[in-house]
Amino acid sequence: MSNDRSAGASSSFHFVAGLGTGILSASLLQPVDLLKTRVQQARSTSLIHTFRDITRGPNSFRHLWRGTLPSVIRTGFGSALYFSTLNALRQHVFRSNLLTPTSVIAISQTTTPSSSSSSLPQLSNLANLTTGAIARASAGLIMMPVTVIKVRYESNLYSYKSLLGAGSSILKQEGLKGFFAGFGATAIRDAPYAGLYVVFYEQSKKHLSSLKDVAPLGESLLSEMKSTSAISINFLSGVLAAGLATAITNPFDAVKTRLQLMPGKYANMVQASRQMVREEGYRSLLDGLGLRAGRKAISSALAWTVYEELVRRAESKWTEADGSL
Repeated sequence: MSNDRSAGASSSFHFVAGLGTGILSASLLQPVDLLKTRVQQARSTSLIHTFRDITRGPNSFRHLWRGTLPSVIRTGFGSALYFSTLNALRQHVFRSNLLTPTSVIAISQTTTPSSSSSSLPQLSNLANLTTGAIARASAGLIMMPVTVIKVRYESNLYSYKSLLGAGSSILKQEGLKGFFAGFGATAIRDAPYAGLYVVFYEQSKKHLSSLKDVAPLGESLLSEMKSTSAISINFLSGVLAAGLATAITNPFDAVKTRLQLMPGKYANMVQASRQMVREEGYRSLLDGLGLRAGRKAISSALAWTVYEELVRRAESKWTEADGSL
């Protein structure tokens, strides 16, 4: 009975934890997202010129946070759906030993919490890649209408006054399909990114934890892995994983932005890619890479570090509660 209660509480907790971390990262990093969108919408626009253009005139500080509401809704609920779905998938794969070699199962069963910074099930690279990709693609599909509104809010090609006005305009001019503009490129960007991120993140944690364990530590110091050391390792692993995954998937992000901002010019992902390369060269596929990599590194590291720490503390309390029954 206690296991059922813990499972239910765990599912709700992962949703709430994901919601909180998503809202936090979206609110703090909205100016970077805004700059990335403006740079990607036109190849001829430099970062410095874009920043000066946005901050020119009155209320320049507020302009950097244009589109924060749709961004918070998208990232907050998107993260909630992603983390709760990812947790359910990872738990299922872990318990059923799907996509997991025998060697990984043996290691996961013998690894103690104090020897690793991770509070999540240890899976194979294939399992991490698959569960991360499925969870992100599912969350992306559900949140796609908000994503389209968010991107257009951040662009200076549209002058929406409210979320309701933006939704009404898109529905009137483009129909329901307008809310899913660029979904193909988004899915091809987000699914591999999320899968690769989880793989790189887990591998980075494993290697960084092993480096920490090279030096002899006392029992009291080992117990600190659950707090300060774990947080440091998880954050650094998040930065490294986000940088690698972002560099690999950035071309899809550049194409996705063009499709969502200029659906009349670009019909689909393949045509958009070819036209961008033909008119602007291959460098157009790397537009916004620096901004996206920086934002992803900070947001992903922050979100996953806070998320794992919340999970660690919650599971510790659930274990104590079950033990007292």
